[in-house]
Amino acid sequence: MQFHHHGYVSGDPRTLPAAGVGLNRPDELPDEVDVLIVGTGPAGITLAAQLSQFAQVTTRIVEQRPGRLEVGQADGIQARSVETFQAFGFANRIIEEAYRITEMAFWKPDAEQPQNIVRTAVAPDDPAGVSEFPHLIVNQARVQDYFLEFMANSPTRNRPDYGWEFVGLDVAEEGEYPVAVTLRRTAGDDVGSERVVRAKYVVGGDGARSKVRESIGRKLVGDQAFHAWGVMDVLADTDFPDIRRKCAIQSHDGGSILHIPREGNHLFRMYVDLGEVSHDDDGKIRLTTQEEVERRANQILHPYTLSVRHVAWRSVYEVGHRVTDHFDDVPAEQRGTRDPRVFIMGDACHTHSAKAGQGMNVSIQDGFNLGWKLGHVLEGRAPASLLETYSAERQVIAQNLIDFDRQWSTLMAARPEELTDPEELERFYVQTAEFPAGFMTQYQPSMIVGESARQDLAPGVPLGKRFRSHPVHRVCDGNPVQLGHHARADGRWRIYVFADASASAEESAARELGDWLAQSPDSPLATTPRDLDGDAWFDVKVVYPHSHLEVDLMRVPPVFLPRTGPFQVVDFEKVYAVDPGDDIFDAYGIGADGAVIVVRPDQYVANILPLDARDELAAFFAGATLRA
Repeated sequence: MQFHHHGYVSGDPRTLPAAGVGLNRPDELPDEVDVLIVGTGPAGITLAAQLSQFAQVTTRIVEQRPGRLEVGQADGIQARSVETFQAFGFANRIIEEAYRITEMAFWKPDAEQPQNIVRTAVAPDDPAGVSEFPHLIVNQARVQDYFLEFMANSPTRNRPDYGWEFVGLDVAEEGEYPVAVTLRRTAGDDVGSERVVRAKYVVGGDGARSKVRESIGRKLVGDQAFHAWGVMDVLADTDFPDIRRKCAIQSHDGGSILHIPREGNHLFRMYVDLGEVSHDDDGKIRLTTQEEVERRANQILHPYTLSVRHVAWRSVYEVGHRVTDHFDDVPAEQRGTRDPRVFIMGDACHTHSAKAGQGMNVSIQDGFNLGWKLGHVLEGRAPASLLETYSAERQVIAQNLIDFDRQWSTLMAARPEELTDPEELERFYVQTAEFPAGFMTQYQPSMIVGESARQDLAPGVPLGKRFRSHPVHRVCDGNPVQLGHHARADGRWRIYVFADASASAEESAARELGDWLAQSPDSPLATTPRDLDGDAWFDVKVVYPHSHLEVDLMRVPPVFLPRTGPFQVVDFEKVYAVDPGDDIFDAYGIGADGAVIVVRPDQYVANILPLDARDELAAFFAGATLRA
């Protein structure tokens, strides 16, 4: 965490100086905004939090509830989401209060007494060690609280506008604010009154019954599994020995349970199998009582018993797998000729079961993906065509999620005797661990993801996948740190220069690249406005293949030691060396000639180039950025 570069800070350093639209933010909704977000769910709140860092962008997020979310339905936080929380500055705090999943137990009918269940296996949750961050359980409401805090402390001082329901919208063919949105009050003295807000862009994160989706003519397409589950967050007295361990429980004739301990040590969630639902049920299964859910739970858990003492939240739902064909308002025949103005995210464009813990996690990545793109376009950093990549990238991910969840849900609902292999469920869980953890996302080549011709320069850093952090030593003070943890959700591109073996010499490829980045008119850094700090739009770092004691800071190219703030003091925290016990060059597969790794503002690897590929680096950013 960096602060004091604007002068001494005596208060909470997480509160950034107000700037731009945050200097005089009106309490009332303005008539015109740059971005109007509908819904404060995981996707919408992540998007709003990212946009809150763009000081010149007017963003408002409306929510029909009268105030903050008190009890959320989602609770599983995959490691990829925790990596994202690190970028927003609250990973460590949420880890402290959350429940951490390290393994999963599998229970099945006893071979000798099939009416009883027995533990048959315990599998590690992250057998490959795909992240330095854990898999967590914490209520969605707390996740949103942290994002709200981040927004409130941002330069724009953003916060939700509660008590507004989305009614409809119209998109004009021209005009600075072409989207006219009609809103209706749901709280306050003027309940029922309506008004129109005009926006440059509108984003719907308003759930599975999204009115924004309906307003642009998109439909969720898919199927219903006709299988119901009762879900409950409860405090209970029980003799089940794995009550504080995540479990998949399959009984002989009573169905299945997915059991998930909750934060705070006492609360837990159970997804209780209610069986097949007839095609003509017409929603009657949703009237299943809490008493019936508890009876079914006890039947599945036999010989163990469960006595519920307090119900914090409960619901009954039917599994459905649906996704829209596109995540924005551009008709198929106009793609490539018209820029999108309205977007949908989260459950508004993909729905599935809750048992794989994906809803909130995938939605967070929807918001993170779109946020920096809108910010860059609205601040003039990038062409409007950048916005086309949102739907192109996230729709594929949503379809992959639907396909995965269909397999997982089917296995969870199956009786043990219906499986071809008695260990099929646990093997699927272990073999596919990276997918639900969020690490199988790989964006394809586009204007912001280069071709894979130079993947050989860093085979351990897959192009299009998230940039995995790794231990390094900071040269200025010798501190062991994670390289990726310094990258915050500030909308900046990252350029990581992995120096060649001769970098300590007067002449080296890393030094020549550093000089070019700082001085050439073709450098991407030349797009940064002159009235901003040199690293305001691009965060450039160097990693040397030596011990930190072998690196002479006074000989490091100035581009890696930029001056920042009104007093133009040097930022020494962009120069790194290898951790001798865990060499980052070996981990990434980078050889003696070094490499350049370009990382997007949402932490995905955008390009991999040799140190002397200055023309290729310039050409890549020429397509993704605009010159001031």
